[in-house]
Amino acid sequence: MKKRLGIISLFVILFIAFITIWNYSYQIGLEEAYIPVEDEQHIYVIPSESGVFKRSQHALDYENMPIDEHHQRSLTTYYQNRAYHGAPPSIPHPVDEHQNMGGTSCLKCHENGGFTEKFQAYAPVTPHPELVNCKQCHVEQNTNTLFKSGYYASVKAPEAGVNNALLGSPPMIPHQIQLRENCLSCHAGPSAPKEIRVSHPNRVNCRQCHVPNNKEMAEVGTFKRVGNEK
Repeated sequence: MKKRLGIISLFVILFIAFITIWNYSYQIGLEEAYIPVEDEQHIYVIPSESGVFKRSQHALDYENMPIDEHHQRSLTTYYQNRAYHGAPPSIPHPVDEHQNMGGTSCLKCHENGGFTEKFQAYAPVTPHPELVNCKQCHVEQNTNTLFKSGYYASVKAPEAGVNNALLGSPPMIPHQIQLRENCLSCHAGPSAPKEIRVSHPNRVNCRQCHVPNNKEMAEVGTFKRVGNEK
């Protein structure tokens, strides 16, 4: 009799344990999935890819936006506003420090662009709106100077649309990516120079087809075929 009661008690305990574990597992299954991300700053991203998609929400707007033929920028004016190719553009208009409040005054025009009646031009869009100390790199144009031009070697700007690896293949990126990861800021919209305005801004993953033109080379010595050292 005692042996039978022991077996029955064991089965009762196992049944209660099964019900308890099943109920716990069922309640856990009802909870929403949890992604353990406490701080976005801990997410490691490739720096050269960080800004590619920042203006992707405007891609369809750029594609459907009509072209203003009378107020287009060109590569000539684009490079004239720089000390050399790749340099930060200078500020072509006066900046009144007394009327600017806060570090985001430049972003009022240059974060999303727009047409300005005063200058009869479209404000260029900055590819890095998170850097609010604009005048650390961008300075006002100064046409009145005592300095004379020197004999420094000028850096030739890359030509547009001539660096394809193959005929019909996507052109390579002829400049560095740092601080210019946001491709649509310069290659789409009404403020983009007409020579480099992209025809397909809706394809926001630009570097899927366009790769940097890295011309860095390393010396490998004289090439010799194995077994033919003469």
